[in-house]
Amino acid sequence: MNQETLQKLQFDRIINDISKRVIGEHTKERLRQMKIATSIDIVKVRQQETSEARLIVDSGQHVPFMGLIQINRLMIQVEKGIILAPDELIEFADFLRSNRMIQNFFEKNKFQAPLLSKYGQALPNFLTVEDNIYEKIQKNQVADSASKKLRRFRQKLKEVEAEIEVKLQKFLRNSSNQTMIQERLIVQKEGRLTVPIKSSFKNKIDGAVIDQSRNGQTVFVEPQMVNRLNEQIENLKYQIEAEEYQVLAELTGSLSEQAVSIKNSIDAITMMDLIFARAKYGREYDGITPRVNKDEQINIIKGRHPFLGKKAVPLNFNLGKDYRGLVITGANAGGKTVVLKTVGLLTLMMMFGLQIPADSESELAVFDDIFVDMGDQQNLDNALSTFSGHMQNIASILRKVNRNTLILLDEIGSGTEPNEGAGLAIAIMESLYQKGGLLVATTHYGEIKNFAKQHEDFMPALMKFDQKTLTPKYQLQIGQSGDSQALWIARKMKMSKALIQTASKYIDTKNYANKKTIFSHQEGLENDKLTSNEVQYQKGDRVQLTFNGKTGLVFEDDGQSRVQVYVDRNIQSIIRRRIKLVNSATELYPNGYDLDQLFSDFHERKEIRDLERGSKIAQKKLDQSARERRNKKGNF
Repeated sequence: MNQETLQKLQFDRIINDISKRVIGEHTKERLRQMKIATSIDIVKVRQQETSEARLIVDSGQHVPFMGLIQINRLMIQVEKGIILAPDELIEFADFLRSNRMIQNFFEKNKFQAPLLSKYGQALPNFLTVEDNIYEKIQKNQVADSASKKLRRFRQKLKEVEAEIEVKLQKFLRNSSNQTMIQERLIVQKEGRLTVPIKSSFKNKIDGAVIDQSRNGQTVFVEPQMVNRLNEQIENLKYQIEAEEYQVLAELTGSLSEQAVSIKNSIDAITMMDLIFARAKYGREYDGITPRVNKDEQINIIKGRHPFLGKKAVPLNFNLGKDYRGLVITGANAGGKTVVLKTVGLLTLMMMFGLQIPADSESELAVFDDIFVDMGDQQNLDNALSTFSGHMQNIASILRKVNRNTLILLDEIGSGTEPNEGAGLAIAIMESLYQKGGLLVATTHYGEIKNFAKQHEDFMPALMKFDQKTLTPKYQLQIGQSGDSQALWIARKMKMSKALIQTASKYIDTKNYANKKTIFSHQEGLENDKLTSNEVQYQKGDRVQLTFNGKTGLVFEDDGQSRVQVYVDRNIQSIIRRRIKLVNSATELYPNGYDLDQLFSDFHERKEIRDLERGSKIAQKKLDQSARERRNKKGNF
């Protein structure tokens, strides 16, 4: 599956949502490595896995996943020969124990989850290794019972420490020592048992100073009488540490010996973790397991875009059985793009092994690839306009499309001159159809709508529009293309019948009125002079056109009855009384601001800057334009 499609349909957001529901860190890696399946057999297996897991999740049961969070990291350490710490060994043993528990769990659920039960039965048993770890590691430390030597060393350590305790207590109780003692305590410093002595007496005590307090008033002295015993303690601790290391090394080695089986177990349980994450995700949006086919037939019943939730208007959509192309028309922001994204995303979800938010009778096709062209294809790095970007993408699609592919095109042909755009769009759709692709396109061009109505294997569709409230219903109606909503709205707004009839004629015939109207000079002079109540506008003032609510910028006001206003990228002559001031230029722009740049587009300004800096390319364009103008004059 191509990455462009996954990106445009925001499939990465689906992956992120699933990752929040997995347990193991390794499962997250596995999730991101998992591909969209194009084999119907793999898709069916994935759908069965998710469906069985969903039954278990809905029943309120929990799979006994244990020690899964960082098991893969621990296994890597074992393979590298790194000795595991006691708490890490316990976590590993918990994972090994979960193998048996998962086996038993699925044995109890084998009737409602036969496939998952089969996976559970294949898990290996590590009872000997598991018990050995639990026996020798207790309370996150090596147990006394782990070895005879360890038990003997620890017992001897207790005896020596007790002997030192007796001697030091005797020292503290000795009346001759009271003036030197800071506190009657036994304190361990640097691993040795000491008593706190006033620093002024440190040279009067028969013993070694081990440490001192921060303020220097107290020193911690090891009396000579316990020096030998303290050294014996140090030696015992070293022997204990060495013996503990031997036990940990032995236990880690037992895991290394089972490395192959354990890694297989990690893979299997990680897969189960991922399956149940898919099921938990499906439960969030009341997902169902759809029927699947390899016959290029889509039948979505009451489908919803997963990101819109239950507030989404359900989608009924079919394609591939009676027609292979669908052209959707409708008002802007009426839901056309959402239809494309819903069809594409539900198909990807199904092929990934996810349930979909739709009616249980829904059916989806498994495609070899899905191609999408939607959104802003502008590429500043490659100096591509939005239209050029779309054409580059569609050209790539045309090279790759064949049978068993789905193509989703949003506002095909837009971004250029309407007649050329419509003609190009129809040619593209014909080519995609001839190559065997299943096609869904949205448009607002009438020519493309007519093409869909006339083609034997295409079907028009429209997004419903509420004619009472003048708002979209976000409902797809297949088989209808509908009348122009623009003319209907114009009627609703009480425009004259004659004007609407003229507009309808222009739409059908393109035969526009082009005769000049003669106005009397005196009629124009009546309103020429500026009255005392009217405003004299300045260049750059922001004004509102009272007859349509649009805003524009004053280009010129010579004090006559009309003001030159820049609106909709054109300078129009507007009757003065039909505009009102919104913001003055002095409010909007700093002193010295070049107001002329407000009335030219980016490309014009760029050409001027290029000429000023001596660009040869810009000069060639200017010379070519001059030659074209001369040639035109010569033809008359």
